[in-house]
Amino acid sequence: MESPETIRRRLELENRFKGGANWFFWIAALSLVNSVVLLSGSGWSFLVGLGVTQIIDSIAVALTRDAASKSLAMVVAFALDLFVAGFFVLFGTFARRRHVSAFVLGMALYAADGVIFAWVGDWLSAGFHGLVLFWLYGGLKACRELTRLEREAAKTTAGVSPASSSSSPTSC
Repeated sequence: MESPETIRRRLELENRFKGGANWFFWIAALSLVNSVVLLSGSGWSFLVGLGVTQIIDSIAVALTRDAASKSLAMVVAFALDLFVAGFFVLFGTFARRRHVSAFVLGMALYAADGVIFAWVGDWLSAGFHGLVLFWLYGGLKACRELTRLEREAAKTTAGVSPASSSSSPTSC
């Protein structure tokens, strides 16, 4: 039987872990909102969105000269945006299943995307990317702590020393 303190700690870690992993869904969703806004002709965007989708959309807008080419360019651009956002949905899905590789690869790609903003001098978006990376790392760290806590509880219940356990290379 788990102590109230252990239960509280486990619930806290679960919330932090899922909150971190959920940022991948926010990144994907707000990037698509940014794309719809940009492709419709507006000039504002969310800070958390992806720079790569903004580049795709900007190229599509720049290449359009008439109504026919505009429609085709917008459809192609949004299809590419969906493809890119889909990767972040996958990162979120696998991160919530405690795949450390999803956290790490997703964070690496999001960091690279943040470099795009720094390169063009959009320091607010680059800084917000850094903040989101901090929250993603917090989710990864909580995931690892939660897995360790659960293994220790399982070993204690089974009468085996927690120090003798080995961790899977793909899970937190």
